[in-house]
Amino acid sequence: EHRVSQGHDLVHPAQQLADIGITVENTDVDAPDWKYFAARLYLNQLYKQASRNRFYMTEKKYGDFFGLLETLTQRGVYAQRLLDRYSRDELMLAGSWIDAERDHLLDYIGLRTLAERYLATDKAGEVFELPQERWLVIALHLMSDEAAEHRMEKVQEAYWALSNLYMTVATPTLANAGKTYGQLSSCFEIVVDDSLDGIYNSVHDAASLSKGGGGLGIYAGFIRPRGSDIRGYKGTAGGTIPFLKLFDATAVAVDQLGVRKGAIAVYQDVWHKDIQSFLDLRLNNGDETNRAHNLHPGICIPDLFMERVVSDGDWYLFDPHEVFEAKGWYLQDFHDEKPGNGSFRDRYEELVQDASISRTIVKAKALWKAVLRSQIETGYPYMFYRDTVNRANPNKHEGVIYSSNLCSEIMQNQSPTVQETVHLDDGTDRIIVTKIPGDLVACNLSSVTLGRTGDDDALLERLIRIQVRMLDNVIDLNSLPVAEAQRTNRRYRAVGLGTSGWHHLLALKGIDWESQEAVDFADQLYEKLNYYTIRASNELAVEKGTYPLFRGSEWETGAYFESRGYTSERWQELRRRVQAGGVRNGYMIAIAPTASTSIISGTTAGLDGVTDVYYVEEKKDMKIPVVVPDLNPETYPYYKPAYQQDQSWSILQNAARQRHIDQSQSFNLYLNASEDSQGGGKKAVKLNRWHLEAWRAGLKTTYYVRSQTVMAEDCVWCAS
Repeated sequence: EHRVSQGHDLVHPAQQLADIGITVENTDVDAPDWKYFAARLYLNQLYKQASRNRFYMTEKKYGDFFGLLETLTQRGVYAQRLLDRYSRDELMLAGSWIDAERDHLLDYIGLRTLAERYLATDKAGEVFELPQERWLVIALHLMSDEAAEHRMEKVQEAYWALSNLYMTVATPTLANAGKTYGQLSSCFEIVVDDSLDGIYNSVHDAASLSKGGGGLGIYAGFIRPRGSDIRGYKGTAGGTIPFLKLFDATAVAVDQLGVRKGAIAVYQDVWHKDIQSFLDLRLNNGDETNRAHNLHPGICIPDLFMERVVSDGDWYLFDPHEVFEAKGWYLQDFHDEKPGNGSFRDRYEELVQDASISRTIVKAKALWKAVLRSQIETGYPYMFYRDTVNRANPNKHEGVIYSSNLCSEIMQNQSPTVQETVHLDDGTDRIIVTKIPGDLVACNLSSVTLGRTGDDDALLERLIRIQVRMLDNVIDLNSLPVAEAQRTNRRYRAVGLGTSGWHHLLALKGIDWESQEAVDFADQLYEKLNYYTIRASNELAVEKGTYPLFRGSEWETGAYFESRGYTSERWQELRRRVQAGGVRNGYMIAIAPTASTSIISGTTAGLDGVTDVYYVEEKKDMKIPVVVPDLNPETYPYYKPAYQQDQSWSILQNAARQRHIDQSQSFNLYLNASEDSQGGGKKAVKLNRWHLEAWRAGLKTTYYVRSQTVMAEDCVWCAS
């Protein structure tokens, strides 16, 4: 009916299947393979539309690749760069590598997501680019500055990795590589300076970065709280909440060219005087003037606070502006160098003992209950364990990690940009603004598709070598609208190689989620991934040079390897190579949630367990049924839904892999809706236990607390 209403010829489904070599007799409507049959039908439509728009015979499936580049460059969709950097012969050679059979790796929802959100169309929205051409354009773009003598070899390797779905690039890279608009980084982290110029400049930077497709993490810990002084006038400051509402409005106002909505996380220290109002930002009741429903709150927690929660001790809230005025330092610039001992608790105790410093005294456990209440009601705040994060920072010689990003997996040095002067240059009639640049973090992400690579050593070694090169090239090819981000990108050359498909891989290998075998496998696999990543970065450093701040880092001193217990001969040899030749990238591994890209690659998202074996994906104009990947009688028992998993096992898995991740991992906690069905606050009790387990196990962050919205009286997992 839809096809008739849109003026299409009505073609019987059996005939559509026959057109692509599938007969009704060899299909099984009860089997999950229907999603690949549906993909064939949709793919056939794309082939026909592309052939009509590009004037070639449908039977060819793919038309002239060089002609596509010329056409979309002339129409302002592709950037001129590809035609300038490569010769016609090179581009025709690249086009000869296109393997249309690899389109069949995509299932229906993956293909539909790729086509509707990422394939290049003309400005009228007509189909031009096809899936293999998107992979090839990305490969060409990311290798365009490589040395001419090996460039095409690298392009072919990158195309191999992408087209086989062994890896995915981040959403902005997938959407924008080779095109005239947008940047390639996923997320950015801004530290807001405690000044009117600092706040409004940060809002402007947030809007500029969001416009290009980046999610944002905002650290608000320097902003003075409500009732602080301004220029010595007591009680005049309005606090952090009114300024955070500016970022809330920005998240709504700045859309990212229809690819995804603007998204901003904000982080606050648990000792900041505004922390209690901050925890209420997302609540649905109370004064709306103190709410910011579009922000994603996170809190920065030192070990000392968790200890006070356990001991039911007092907790002191301070004004960072007052502390700096009185002491000449900021409390957030310190961390405990060892568990239970360090400079943060020393400075904190100094403030407690100084009667001249104003403070608010609360019970640590009462504040903790407010955190748990907010998480149960809203899923927020994220948790950022700042001492653990900074102890593991391989670049602590150059700065501090204050907070994280939108998805809580990026851990890199940060600092605020401070505006010094604004003056009129009479000679040029120009207004000149002078700033001291801070470290504004850019996240350059890509993920290994574990459900397709498995733990195959040879495949992972080959894949990660080209993947790290692609990520490193993003740094130089990126066109970022904020100069501080460009500067920070090149100072640290940070990347975030991650993974998707963890649950998919466990199911394929027949490993129960709730088992020591899964914990041990996480430890072994991520050690292997880390080894190959560091080695690839070392090889790049020998070829192209180290990142500028390598000297004095824990990569150079060897402390990185010592602190993680890498004592085997293989690791010691790599340590010697790193100390001699350096590494190209100051930060290397971060596990992103991969919610969109995992759909395209046909695997499970990030590190999460699946929420159900079968579910319906709702899009703006349709509902699409989805089953978990590779579902069959052998894998079914291992696809236990996340809400029915004991989250303590998830924490143990993440703790095992955290040792091998220099940044962090997007890790959700899942609360079953039945926990409170008999009263007694079971959700809060269980959530409290999980957070204590996560902190004690050395996790750096936790992401959302996801809670079911319907009651499930009985677990039906074994009923089938």
